[in-house]
Amino acid sequence: MSSRLPPLNPLRAFEAAARRGSISAAARELNVTHGAVSHQIKTLEETLKAALFERGGKRLKLTPQGALLLPAVSSAFDGIAAATALMNRPSTSGTLRVACVPALLSLWLIPRMNAFSEQYPEISLKLSSSNDSNLIHSPDVDVAILYGPGGWRDCWTRLWSTFELFPVVSPSLLNSRPLRSVRDLRDHVLLHGDDGREWNTWLAAADQLDAPRGRQHFMSDARLSTEAARHGQGIALGDSITASSLIAAGELIIPFDLSVPASDAFYVAARNEMRAAPIVRVFIDWMFATLENERSSQIRPAVRQTTRSRTPRAGKTAPITAEPASDPALSA
Repeated sequence: MSSRLPPLNPLRAFEAAARRGSISAAARELNVTHGAVSHQIKTLEETLKAALFERGGKRLKLTPQGALLLPAVSSAFDGIAAATALMNRPSTSGTLRVACVPALLSLWLIPRMNAFSEQYPEISLKLSSSNDSNLIHSPDVDVAILYGPGGWRDCWTRLWSTFELFPVVSPSLLNSRPLRSVRDLRDHVLLHGDDGREWNTWLAAADQLDAPRGRQHFMSDARLSTEAARHGQGIALGDSITASSLIAAGELIIPFDLSVPASDAFYVAARNEMRAAPIVRVFIDWMFATLENERSSQIRPAVRQTTRSRTPRAGKTAPITAEPASDPALSA
């Protein structure tokens, strides 16, 4: 069957000339001379034993035979171009190695792994828990999601999200030992996910920095302090990203209507040479798209309270005292 097909170059010249309506325009597109295009079209007409263009006008006009041939030729070239593009497109399959700050990995990324895998079934994730910025340059890590100030050198970095910090407590603990006001925190265990700076920031905003404190537990990261709070071990500082699902499920409750901005933020980072890799690009795009979609449909969790309270604007630390209510229901 292939022996009955017209030669390829004359078909290309015919298709370009018919589409552009000009021999000269076709020659410029194909980067050949006017005479070369004319010769190729003449060769095709001789092969097919049919005139393909009407001669004599300023603009080329197809004969009935040319009009019959053009759609088939155009479709064939479009199909070849599409197949070539697919062959040349870098793969979005294989193993993607992601290092992620522990709290975000456990409480945000892992619960959403199915959504990513359904969209990109040929990508296998290799996840590691770390907030070490040196991993950005590690050959064993393709993408790093970090909590920090950003501005790391010699890499691609993009802010993923800022967030707010606020106390969170389990319903069981709140029911057994109520929080009638911020002052009642002294009767509870404070759970720290750092060296204490974040709680100090929140307590300063609540005008309780110098208030007496009860027992305190210090943990290596916010994932551990959040989990401890979920199990009723005390009160932790949750945030609007990692604690959102637990709050929506009713496993954690926000007892006070006061939040403060975190001192740092979540960033996505990668080595410069890895940023353009398709397998990295689709993961980063998915991270941002997922966050944006969730924020557009998210309703802020309710705060349990009986008295009207004021929430300072982001960046402000006006003193505030708010009281919890007895209704255990939360909306999400």
